[in-house]
Amino acid sequence: MSDINIRISGKAGRITLTRPDALNALTYDMCMAIDAALVEWATDDAVQVVILDAEGDKAFCAGGDIAEMYHTGIAGDLEYGRKFWRDEYRMNARIFEYRKPVVSFLQGFTMGGGVGIGCHGTQRVVGETSQISMPEAGIGLIPDVGGTLLLALAPGRLGEYLGVTNTRMGPDDAIFAGFADLYIEQDKWPALIAAMEADGDPICLQGAASEPSRGKLRDLADDVDRHFAGETLGDILTTLRQDSSDFATASLKLMGRNSPLSMACTVEMLHRLRGPMMNMRTALDLEYRFTHRSMEKSDFLEGIRALLIDKDRNPAWKFADMNVPTSAVSQMLMPLRGEALTFEEG
Repeated sequence: MSDINIRISGKAGRITLTRPDALNALTYDMCMAIDAALVEWATDDAVQVVILDAEGDKAFCAGGDIAEMYHTGIAGDLEYGRKFWRDEYRMNARIFEYRKPVVSFLQGFTMGGGVGIGCHGTQRVVGETSQISMPEAGIGLIPDVGGTLLLALAPGRLGEYLGVTNTRMGPDDAIFAGFADLYIEQDKWPALIAAMEADGDPICLQGAASEPSRGKLRDLADDVDRHFAGETLGDILTTLRQDSSDFATASLKLMGRNSPLSMACTVEMLHRLRGPMMNMRTALDLEYRFTHRSMEKSDFLEGIRALLIDKDRNPAWKFADMNVPTSAVSQMLMPLRGEALTFEEG
């Protein structure tokens, strides 16, 4: 497959995304090729470590290739998108639960679906160009591919902030938020990959890591916790609107670009996830409740139209006044019963 290069090199299973002109956006076939390789290598003693990287300087992976979802959805074919998400989420869970080290090198943009393959492994490496984000609310979706678990685990109320403002994280921010582990200068990456291929052990990464320049999120933590602690999107908006600070003004501007329904569901999902039952499969099940319904009941198709198809950047969101009824959120997140996400092999 020309979009992805999967091979064994020495003691390493290598997965390299090779669509740099498309910012290494994930197609369905790429997702399935990754999953098949992980299944095969799980029982192959010759593979001691899995390494995920990508060609090009601009992006590790800027997300899923969603244009086909739009065209099939507009045509009334809901099953294509549901199958994509269903199988992609199973692959995300496999990475998270993998019993061998999974190392990812995240240069440039890592967004959406890129987070799903790059931020659930055991050693997640960022460099000087890294920019990580979950911008799905901007297209009428919710943070998915297991992103809600990462957001729920982030310090304080940082998950809510990142999930409804689409804020991009530089290397220090990504480490602080729990989306990455190590900062290593990018010119060192090839030698480290070669070392892991030779000995099958990611221990070499520790000695190469250094401290990145301080990001912005650590200094915003108090403001984030104060303004994003509400139980609902409405609570958060009320708190922000009562504050004339630069932080509140900037947050409201960022949120004003996004689907209100998506933001309201994101807040609710993070609140549901926090607690003793929080795990990857629970997060993916909750995400799939939304995405399964997204073609029919959310702003997803309208968001893609405005951003990628017509490119007018003027989406006609549901609940444009930001007053999202709790019933609308509940409807998107109800259990799917017979169509719920499962994790059976194959």
